[in-house]
Amino acid sequence: MNSRFSLYDTLTKTTIPFEPVSPPYVGIYLCGPTVYGPPHIGHVRGPVVFDVLHRYLRHLGYQVRFVRNITDVGHLTEDRDDGDDKIAQKARIESLEPMEIAQKYTYAYHQMLDRLQVIPASIEPRASGHVMEQIDMIATIIQKGYAYESNGSVYFDVEAYRNQYDYGALSGRVVDDLVDGASSRTLEGQEEKKHPRDFALWKKADDTHIMRWKSPWGIGFPGWHIECSAMSAKYLGDNFDIHGGGMDLLFPHHESEIAQSTACHGHGPARIWMHHNMVTINGQKMAKSLNNGISVEDFWTGNHPLLDKGYDPMTLKFFILQAHYRGTLDFSNQALQASEKGLKRLFNAKEILASVNASNQRDSFDVNQWKEHAYQALNDDMNTPMLIAHLFDAIKWIHQLASSDAFLSEDSLKVFKTSFDDFVIHILGLQPAMVQADTAPRNQPLLDLLIQLRKEAKERKDFATADAIRVALDQIGYELKDTKEGTQVTLKS
Repeated sequence: MNSRFSLYDTLTKTTIPFEPVSPPYVGIYLCGPTVYGPPHIGHVRGPVVFDVLHRYLRHLGYQVRFVRNITDVGHLTEDRDDGDDKIAQKARIESLEPMEIAQKYTYAYHQMLDRLQVIPASIEPRASGHVMEQIDMIATIIQKGYAYESNGSVYFDVEAYRNQYDYGALSGRVVDDLVDGASSRTLEGQEEKKHPRDFALWKKADDTHIMRWKSPWGIGFPGWHIECSAMSAKYLGDNFDIHGGGMDLLFPHHESEIAQSTACHGHGPARIWMHHNMVTINGQKMAKSLNNGISVEDFWTGNHPLLDKGYDPMTLKFFILQAHYRGTLDFSNQALQASEKGLKRLFNAKEILASVNASNQRDSFDVNQWKEHAYQALNDDMNTPMLIAHLFDAIKWIHQLASSDAFLSEDSLKVFKTSFDDFVIHILGLQPAMVQADTAPRNQPLLDLLIQLRKEAKERKDFATADAIRVALDQIGYELKDTKEGTQVTLKS
C-alpha cells in the first residue's frame, strides 16, 4: 500500500495521517450507550462504523485496545445539571432497581451488537463501577483551581479554564452565546454556580435520589461528563490515539471531556477526535414527537408502520457502510431494499469466485491495482462507500472469470480471492451466513440434500417433484443452474 491511513480530526478540522502514540499499540475510546431503554436505529451507526475502524487497524497489524463505556449513572434528563438521572427515572417508571434497568438494557444492547457481528470491546467499563476514579479526578481538578464546591455539589469553573485554554474549540460553540442562552431561562441549581455555563462534576443527592455515593463533598453522584474522562485515562492513559462518538456528543459531552482532562493533566485526552453523523428517517430527524423512532427489534421483525418488512442485520450493516460515516444517513424502505439486493449480489459473486479456477492465459485485469485502489479508499478517512464501489467493480470481473471471458494466473487469482474475502468479511465485517437469515437458511448440507433429491427425481423422470424443488428454492432466494459439472446453487442477485 502506497498511501498512509488518515482520519478526519474533528478538533483540528483536518484530515491527518494516523500515527499511534505507542506503536504497534492503539488505544480507542468510544462513548457507549446510556442504558435506560431498548436500542434503536440511532444506536447502530456508531458500533458499525467503529467496528470497521477496529477491524482495519487489526488488519494493518496494530494491537488494539478498544474501550467502550456503559453509562449507568450520572446522565441527567435533558443533558442538564438539574432534573433526574435517566436510569433512576426509568427505574421509578418500571418499578425496578436502577441496576436492574441498567442490566436489562445493557443485555439488549449486547444482543444487538452480536447480531451485527460487532467485535466485542476489549474493556467495557461501567460508570457506576468507577465512582472512586471520578471522585479522585474531581479532587485533582479542584486542587488545580478549575472547579469549586457549592452546597454539596461540585462545578467546573469554565471562566477559570478560559484564562488558559480554549473552551469551545471542538464544537465551535461561542461561549458568550452559550451564556446568553443560559441566562434567558432559570434552571434549578443555577444559584449554586458562579456562572450559568459552569457544568456539574458532582451533584448533591436529595432524599429522593436512588443512586448515591459518599464523597469529600457529601452524599451525591457524579455528573455525566466526568465518567469518560476518568475511565479513558484509567484504561488508555491520559494521552491515547482516538476518541469517538456521535456528532450529538460534540457539545456538551466531548467539549466538557476535553476541558476536564486538560484541567487535570495539562493536555487533551486524545490525538484524534472522530465523530459519525446522525441518522434520519425519510429525511426527518428521529424524534418521539414525530413517532418515527424505530427500535432494532422492530427493524428485524418489520413490526413498525414505517417499515414494509423486516430486514436482516447484515442488510442494516451494509446499508450503513454505503454512506461515509461523516455524512448523514437517511433510512427509507426503498434504500434498504436496494441494500438488500446489493448485498445478495456481493455474496453471490463471492460464492462464484470461490469456484473459479486459474488459467494459463495472460491476466485479463490488474488485480494488484484493484487491491491498491481498495486500500486507498480505506486509507482516505475510512471511505467505505468507495471501497464498496471497488468491490462491485470486481463483480463484473468475477462473472467474466466464471464464464471464461476473462483469465487470471494462479498467483493473481489467489490474491484476488484473498483480498475480496479480506475486504468483505474481515474488514467490513459482513457475514454471508447472515444474509436472508429470516427466510433462506444457508445450511449447505440441507441444500445438498435437496439438490440430490431433485437429481434423483429427474433420473426417474418425476419432473413434477424436480420442478417443485426448484420453485421452492427460487422462492427463498436461490437460483439453480444445471451444467455439465452438475447443479450450481447461487443466491439470486
